[in-house]
Amino acid sequence: MRIGIYAFDGITMFHLAAPLMVFGELGRLGLATDWETRLWSDHSGSVRTAEGFPVGELADSSTIEWADIVIIPSWPLPLTPPTDTFRREVVRAHERGALIAGLCLGAFAVADAGVLQGRSAVTHWEMMPILAERSPGSQIDASVLYIDHGDVMTSAGTASSIDACLHLVRRYLGSAVATRVARSLVVAPHRDGGQAQYIERPLSRPAEATAISVVQEWALGRLGETLSVDRLAEQARMSRRSFVRQFHRATGTTPARWVLEQRLNEARVLLETTDWGVDEIATACGFGSGVTFRQNFVSAYATTPTTYRRQFANSGM
Repeated sequence: MRIGIYAFDGITMFHLAAPLMVFGELGRLGLATDWETRLWSDHSGSVRTAEGFPVGELADSSTIEWADIVIIPSWPLPLTPPTDTFRREVVRAHERGALIAGLCLGAFAVADAGVLQGRSAVTHWEMMPILAERSPGSQIDASVLYIDHGDVMTSAGTASSIDACLHLVRRYLGSAVATRVARSLVVAPHRDGGQAQYIERPLSRPAEATAISVVQEWALGRLGETLSVDRLAEQARMSRRSFVRQFHRATGTTPARWVLEQRLNEARVLLETTDWGVDEIATACGFGSGVTFRQNFVSAYATTPTTYRRQFANSGM
């Protein structure tokens, strides 16, 4: 397996090191000595990382013709489109059967090259709205760590690139090899691609209080109560139709969806910081029952409340 990893001036050392560590460990452990990685850039020579260190002896873009897997581990900020030459090289590699993988912000290069072909994609959660604008034919999925279409792959931000690379090891060499590599690197052997990014969504606070923001503040103090659209509209002193329209204009979502997100956010906080049982948290956050809470939590985060607590609970709890 020949893997070409793209480097550019300003890339962070972590983004560059993640695929090098995962794939390099195969050789160090004697698990796949015929896997070879090669760093390349738009021109041979060197690049300087974001931390100020030079990385030298890079191959040039002809590496794309050599590689079975082309990895773009990030992309320069601001997110300028790739050059026409870069696009053509990526498209040619894709057409001859190479896997194109855009990790983290590298998803932008994959999308801009046109090889996503309107399929689902993921990137760092902060940049997902920009990717949605840049690639209107694609479905941007906030609920996953990586998406593998077989010929094109994208991953979420930073550490998710390790998960994506371990997934490729698992795909080509099997679970036992991937687990051995993960154990050597002391990382989780398998964080499923369907596991959600845990995104912080703070309440947007306008510069001046509005009828909608006042109702939001009021609702946040009553998440354990029934918060129907009619009750929220009554609190705002509006008709239901007018309230729904103005709420969507102010927040970009519906009142029911917003309430559910706030309840889930509060539930995450309680899972992380208390030893309350699932039923107790369900009641406090307004889900009515533990079953309803679990169903909504799994739907939003692709993991159970118990598993989430195990991963994120404060150690001193």
